[in-house]
Amino acid sequence: MIRKILVPLDGSRNSYRGLDEAISLARQCKASIIGIYVKDMPGVYVLHPIGSIGLAVGKVGKRVIAYARSKCAKKGITFNGKILGGDPPFDIVKFAHNKRNKVSMIVIGARGRGTLKGIFLGSVSNYVIHKSKIPVLVVK
Repeated sequence: MIRKILVPLDGSRNSYRGLDEAISLARQCKASIIGIYVKDMPGVYVLHPIGSIGLAVGKVGKRVIAYARSKCAKKGITFNGKILGGDPPFDIVKFAHNKRNKVSMIVIGARGRGTLKGIFLGSVSNYVIHKSKIPVLVVK
């Protein structure tokens, strides 16, 4: 049974399409949505929370999460947002597998702002599909 849907967001059109699909699923299943924004950062900056990089993540991440929150509120869906700094594909899977988060499913938009590594699906969505132990829905 689907209770919590994790939606990785990066501010791209495709990530918001994933959010739209998650909203539709959440309405049908009476589930909630967790929106996660992970800023790609080198390891040294992830450990150091103070600095201009931390502020940049906060501004963009807050804007993306606020937009997703308002979209869910309009449809009557409970939304929780989380902003992280690190390696997006790894941190998405790590967050989803954390038992405390109780994620039932991941809905991810393909071909967001990743590099050319994942031509067909996108490098982030490709990694999530192959490493996740919970169901993943990819929205193109």
